Amino acid sequence: MRYAYFLLILSALPFLISCDADYKQAARGANSEILVVMDTTQWNSATYNALQETFGNTILTMPRPQPRFDLRFTGIRTNRDFDNIKRHKNVIIVATIDEETIVGQLMRGILSDDIKDRIRSGQNFAFPLRDRWYRDQWVLFLSDNSDEELASRIINAEQRLVSSLEQVELQRWTSEVYRRGDQPEVSDRLWENYGWSMRVQHDYNIGADTVGFVSMRRYLPDNDRWIWISWIDNVRRVDQIDEQWINARRDSLLKRHIRGSREDSYVMTDYRRPIQTRTTTINNKFTWETQGIWRMQGDAMAGPFINYTMYDESLERLYLVEYAQFSPRFPQRDFLYQFKSMIRTFRSDSTFDIDSYPDFDPFTQVLAD
Repeated sequence: MRYAYFLLILSALPFLISCDADYKQAARGANSEILVVMDTTQWNSATYNALQETFGNTILTMPRPQPRFDLRFTGIRTNRDFDNIKRHKNVIIVATIDEETIVGQLMRGILSDDIKDRIRSGQNFAFPLRDRWYRDQWVLFLSDNSDEELASRIINAEQRLVSSLEQVELQRWTSEVYRRGDQPEVSDRLWENYGWSMRVQHDYNIGADTVGFVSMRRYLPDNDRWIWISWIDNVRRVDQIDEQWINARRDSLLKRHIRGSREDSYVMTDYRRPIQTRTTTINNKFTWETQGIWRMQGDAMAGPFINYTMYDESLERLYLVEYAQFSPRFPQRDFLYQFKSMIRTFRSDSTFDIDSYPDFDPFTQVLAD
């Protein structure tokens, strides 16, 4: 009876598949939230655990760890359930290909015969779609022949699967960050004076503004955020740069420029907590992304940081761009995601004429040789 009732839903699917309206309503739901559609009988399965370990993996580089994404699991019982599911921004629909559940029926009703054959033959198991039912929507279908096979493939493809959603989320966060505008006059001045720029959110204030180091801050009593940018010219090789070098360089700059209210207090890396470094590419620049926790030497303060060390080979210039936050009362994950979108607006001028040089120190000397 339960399955027969659901045929009402499936009968509408040909229309959903063929309809390609020019205008769709915007999907709803919070950024960083995923609605996972999975039959309730499968909530103790290996696939359930695999989704928690990938999309729901814990971010340890914050004072209060949070999941990568907030997962909300739901089953389907009625047409209204399905209508509500279709409206969400981020949706994962999960079932084995021959699963005799409502979600399994839904999966087979939506997927083409060719795709179902590819799943059964083991060729593919993941199918991401954009704007499936609503605008600004990301939908992922996951299916395989068995629970164990599906779980294993999800774990093995973690980076690819998560990246599919992260790219969509970065676009959303960019719209959110600059929803109230930016400061083009600040960006233009940085471009003219130093040969680089980024979009500066509307309420950041410039602090230090010198050759080699610029800082900006968005201060609220319970949510203090700051960004600093340092750069070194005439860098001809970067083979010696690794996590140790990056953090030593960061600590040197932090001690010099990011000071506390007490005379002997300054920000430094908290090496007692996890630090994670990975390599990536941002706007065609080879980049090291480092995440961890800072602490205030000489005071009881701490918070998350995310640093991007980027090499512009055409300019022979190395950039360090860092975001940090002190917000003991607020969750911090989404603010880190906001900065990940902001750093994608960073640009450098390949025609910039270098007529001055940052202050020498041991770190600069090593790179300038």
